[in-house]
Amino acid sequence: MSTYILGIESSCDDTSAAVLKDTYILSNAIANQDIHKTYGGVVPELASRAHQQNIIPVVEVALRKAKITKKQLNAIAFTRGPGLLGSLLVGTSFAKSFAMGLGIPIIEVDHLKAHILSHFIDDDDHNPHPQFPFICLTVSGGHTQIVKVNSPNQMKIIGSTIDDAAGEAFDKAAKIMGLPYPGGPEIDKLARIGHPDAFTFPEPNMQGLDYSFSGLKTSFLYFLRDRLKEDEQFIEKNKADLSASLQQTIIRILLKKLKKAAKETGINEIAIAGGVSANSGLRQAMQLTAEELGWNIYIPKLQYSTDNAAMIAIAGYFKYLNGDFASQNLTPYSKSRF
Repeated sequence: MSTYILGIESSCDDTSAAVLKDTYILSNAIANQDIHKTYGGVVPELASRAHQQNIIPVVEVALRKAKITKKQLNAIAFTRGPGLLGSLLVGTSFAKSFAMGLGIPIIEVDHLKAHILSHFIDDDDHNPHPQFPFICLTVSGGHTQIVKVNSPNQMKIIGSTIDDAAGEAFDKAAKIMGLPYPGGPEIDKLARIGHPDAFTFPEPNMQGLDYSFSGLKTSFLYFLRDRLKEDEQFIEKNKADLSASLQQTIIRILLKKLKKAAKETGINEIAIAGGVSANSGLRQAMQLTAEELGWNIYIPKLQYSTDNAAMIAIAGYFKYLNGDFASQNLTPYSKSRF
């Protein structure tokens, strides 16, 4: 008998609901919040209010697109954290009440683990899945981690950022250059027409497999400050080259540690996940590195790279198979408990 899982994602500013039939995606509905563009970043209070408005319509759309009724659901999986507490509370509260009304279990999901498990979502394209164990570079606005994945329920962080995340470096640099929010995709667009070797930025010399991006962010700020003293139009004249050079630096930092992790573990099954995995430069660099080193690489579809409920549902499905259900008394968490 098939298992139907409703996934709910509300960790930041996107309200999403998805339905999976076992591992096969039936629907993945997302409501975006454009209001944050006005403020140049996510405003937590506005985000939680928008989630309250969006969550019921989004769930209804997901069920309708999946062509099932709520009574066919076997469980509800939801993002417990990390994320914005106000936003998480909306998704958590809805999942609890909806599941209680249906008399079905709830399944708590860690947002970062869900990004990794998005590689196991099945659809009509029949994309290959990573073989265990595999290494996953998880890159987002709030996190940068190298994770050894032994099974859906057994993961170990073997490297992480000690300060800022790669996605944060992209977004802060974009803000400094006056690019619209969200800044990461804007830098990606400009980088496609810029020269990646136009400017040189320092790379950290970190031991082990850990990352650091605060120094790069600071050096970029000071570099622009000094150049603007010489030419007030420097940023405007060089946006594409600045974007391409910064992007190349970040990608080089990311892949240097990923190569080291693959070599130390002897694993050539390599995946990327998280919002920054949508970056076209990173995707291309992964392809080239795989050809050079003989990696089997796994790059998620764009719709599964950014925050979405399909990844929450697939993570919930694996927990469902183990009978790993959550209590109605749990509360969300803002910082990672990975």
